[in-house]
Amino acid sequence: MIDARSLSQTVDAVNAAVFDRRPLGSNERKPAARWIASRQGVPGAYAETFAGFAAEREKGIVVFTGERITSASARHIVGEEACRALRLLRVRDRVVSAALDRACHGLMRCLERAALDPRRTNPGLFCCGKCSVGLWRNLLSGSLDRREERLRRGAGHLRSMRDGNGQWRRFPFWYTVLALSEMDAPEAFRELKYAAPVLERAAGSTAHGIYARRRHELAVRALGQI
Repeated sequence: MIDARSLSQTVDAVNAAVFDRRPLGSNERKPAARWIASRQGVPGAYAETFAGFAAEREKGIVVFTGERITSASARHIVGEEACRALRLLRVRDRVVSAALDRACHGLMRCLERAALDPRRTNPGLFCCGKCSVGLWRNLLSGSLDRREERLRRGAGHLRSMRDGNGQWRRFPFWYTVLALSEMDAPEAFRELKYAAPVLERAAGSTAHGIYARRRHELAVRALGQI
C-alpha cells in the first residue's frame, strides 16, 4: 500500500481499497497511517498538512479519478486527501492523531482567513473549483467544521457553473462527481441529475485502464443514486 516515493499514490491506494469496499487489516492500516503522518509539516506541505515529494510538487499529482492537478492546487489537494485517508484508515495511534490534528488546524486557519475576505461569501468554496472539491472530500470524511453547511453551499454553487453539456466550468468533472456521490444533500442529487447524460455514456462504454474503470464504476454508482 505504501509507495515510498509518492504520497499521492499511497493515498490513492487507501482510496482504492475504500472505493472497492476491500477491508484492510491492521497490519496494512497502521503502517500506512504512520507513513502518511510522517509527511505532516515537512517542507513543501500546504498549511501544515502533508507534503508530497519533490517530483509531485514539480509535476503535480493525479487524483483518484484520473485528473492531473499541478502547482499550488496539487499541494493543497494532496494535503486534504491525506487528511481524508488518515480518517478512513481509522488507526488509534497518538502520533497519527497528533499529525492529523495539526494538519486540520492548519486548514482551519486557511478557511478562517478566507472568511475575512468580503468577496468570499460561500463557505463551501476554496480558492478554485478543483481545490473546492478537495475540501469537500476532506469534509466528507468527518474533518473540519460546518460540514453540512459547507457541503450544501459548495454543491449548490455548481448550478451557476454548468456548461450546458452535463459538466461544470472550472470543476474537474469526475473528481467532482466522486465528491457529489458521497453527499447526502438535495443540491448534490440535483447536480448528479444534471450530469446524468455524461454518466450514462460512461456507464455504457467499455472501460480500459485503471482510471477508465474507476470512472465507469463511479458512473454506475452515481446513476444508481438518482
